[in-house]
Amino acid sequence: MGFRTLGDADVASKRILVRVDFNVPVEAGRIVDDARVKAALPTIADLRKRRGRVILISHFDRPEGQRVPSMSLRPLAPILSQLIGAPVAFAEDCIGPIALGAVDKLRDGDVLLLENLRFHPGEEANDPAFARALAALADLYVNDAFSAAHRAHASTEGVAHLLPAYPGRSMQTELEHLERALGSPKRPVIALVGGAKVSTKIDLLNNLVGKLDYLAIGGGMANTFRFAQGHDVGASLAEKELAEIALKILDRAQALGCRVLLPTDVVVAETLDPGAPSRVIELDQIRPQERILDLGPVSLRQILAAINESATLIWNGPLGVFEVPPFDAGTLQVARHAAALAKSGKLIAVAGGGDTAAALGAAGLADDFSFVSTAGGAFLEWMAGKTLPGVAALDS
Repeated sequence: MGFRTLGDADVASKRILVRVDFNVPVEAGRIVDDARVKAALPTIADLRKRRGRVILISHFDRPEGQRVPSMSLRPLAPILSQLIGAPVAFAEDCIGPIALGAVDKLRDGDVLLLENLRFHPGEEANDPAFARALAALADLYVNDAFSAAHRAHASTEGVAHLLPAYPGRSMQTELEHLERALGSPKRPVIALVGGAKVSTKIDLLNNLVGKLDYLAIGGGMANTFRFAQGHDVGASLAEKELAEIALKILDRAQALGCRVLLPTDVVVAETLDPGAPSRVIELDQIRPQERILDLGPVSLRQILAAINESATLIWNGPLGVFEVPPFDAGTLQVARHAAALAKSGKLIAVAGGGDTAAALGAAGLADDFSFVSTAGGAFLEWMAGKTLPGVAALDS
């Protein structure tokens, strides 16, 4: 990697500003999904063990530069305290006299959580004055929020230029796995790209076809490609206005030697209700009122065979409407197959994106994958080959 690691830093008795991502769903004082909080625990534990004074900063929700009590990070302090088994202090502001006063009370190994960064408009504006106010709190800066690294905000990019800057343990692990999956991967490489819309992943697809041996497209995205090729998609979700772009992506893939796998048979139904009557058809057998909701068995076998031939897999987006059984079958079968190969050491399997992580988590398969990213937008932009400001700012 082109940056220093946290192990290179002398943190004893130092004030360490740690950018985490605690933008997690909370209901009645309980975290509904604590994956991002748990991702920060190794960095917190490392710094405490080495007698650092830990100052945690994060955004939460979208207060748009206003102080919104319901978007306070205060409820996270006792929850985090339970997770680390130590007190976590809380300050009512993230800059200025209140924050400085709370920081001054820290002793070696203490942990302090500051109030929501986005209560100040200077955060999202990457205002230099706001970045300087954050930097005034600390001796060192650590970014452990890969999921926010695609934003050039004061806490992710601006402050990194004002203090000695390091990636946290979670950030380092994420970058190492992503480099292993797409930067310098073991070949052949296959990517599974699903989800609803091509429009959100045009850059991603154009970047991937230059780096892959196989690209399997599923979900609603696949309907757009099949429509572009002249197939009837009935009442299915499809961005028909993107047909020309879809064909250009397929032409680019062919020119670059990337084999694109699109469904040849599909599961269709007239409604999206759980357990709705459905049938398996070949393309062009669809009725006007039917919608394509999952892969058919032939298409599924085609993807599994390509995975068997691959050494590295990257996955973003479900391959069907996985939230509604039985249309989760294709996604789950592919996930179980990839997880088994990864667990046996035969495949490097990296997945990311909110829906993908949720599907793997719900199936109990996340721990069997080589790595599952907690990031959404940052993971997509990395797959699209874009520079992430929060990562670039750490480059030594």
